[in-house]
Amino acid sequence: MTEPVQVEGLRIREAVRAVVIDTDDNVLLVRWLLREINLWGTPGGGMEPGEPTEVALRRELDEELGIGATATIGPQIWERTHIVPFIDGQWDGQHDRFFLVRTPPFDPAPQLTREQLEAENLMHMQWWTPDELAAYPTSDTEFFAPRRLPELVADLVTNGPPPTVIDTGT
Repeated sequence: MTEPVQVEGLRIREAVRAVVIDTDDNVLLVRWLLREINLWGTPGGGMEPGEPTEVALRRELDEELGIGATATIGPQIWERTHIVPFIDGQWDGQHDRFFLVRTPPFDPAPQLTREQLEAENLMHMQWWTPDELAAYPTSDTEFFAPRRLPELVADLVTNGPPPTVIDTGT
């Protein structure tokens, strides 16, 4: 069990993420390069002030993958709060809410240009099988976010959405 994250007095950005899984049970991950760290995670990002959750998620899906208008957004399945200063010190951390998006296989066609994606530190997109996730060698400079993403995806593919939202930890 993870310890609750203390957020009182911290500037926490609200964010939405999509766990995009195709009909062959592959998951689409994006890779960010953050301060010499390669971070593999789910597509998504920060919410604008007052922006409804679904609107924010569809915007992020369009910007990063080009599927926001057509995506079937399922239930919220996970959440996590992580404390790490970012965006030039504007935020002390982020609260991520993860939503399941099941889809036929597709090739991402982001609305943002390669340069715009790289300006947001998004460097690559890749489909992964659950076995590839489990076998991937992580390190101090290359890892998944959340860290137990391979386990979470394997459980999701095997058992479907959890009955309640899971706190994924770091």
